[in-house]
Amino acid sequence: MIESPTTKQEAITYPCIYFSYPGRENTKRTLEIAAQRAEELKIEKVLVASTSGQTGLQACRIIPSVKVIVVTHSTGFVKPDHQQLDPELKQQIEQTGARILTCQHALGGVGRAVRKKLGTYELEEIVAYTLRIGGEGFKVAVEIALMAADAGHVSTQAPCISIGGTADGADTAVLLRPAHAQNFFDLRVLEILAKPRL
Repeated sequence: MIESPTTKQEAITYPCIYFSYPGRENTKRTLEIAAQRAEELKIEKVLVASTSGQTGLQACRIIPSVKVIVVTHSTGFVKPDHQQLDPELKQQIEQTGARILTCQHALGGVGRAVRKKLGTYELEEIVAYTLRIGGEGFKVAVEIALMAADAGHVSTQAPCISIGGTADGADTAVLLRPAHAQNFFDLRVLEILAKPRL
């Protein structure tokens, strides 16, 4: 468990890996970095975004010592009633003991419906675009932490590692203290472990 510094003079130095380009080619390295930091800090929960389940299963194989929570796209994200998580990969993920979370996106949902129907952006999507200043994977890592907290899979009182990516795979890992979506501004990014420079 991470402890707060006792004096203002205390500081820690921990490297952040900056990838030259975003994308799936960074997946294995991102997961290894997350696994190492989780072990060093005795982090109990690691969140990983996964659409098809490939990244989620890879995370379960690389990060076996902690509880992995695979966060999927919501059902209907691409087309009505369709779930993009591959059933076979879902079964393999569950066999590792990992949890799978499928729910409404914290920074989408009804606000996205307003944009599609009325052509105007709502607050959630503005927040999402703002978070993308740190990269698509950064936005995803923050968003899935909100989703997991709302579903009761992670505590808002304990840090976890959250992993996101750009398009597919993983390229961003952050250590953060989650918050519920209704308390969004209480979320704290504690360390950026890996991210693309672009």
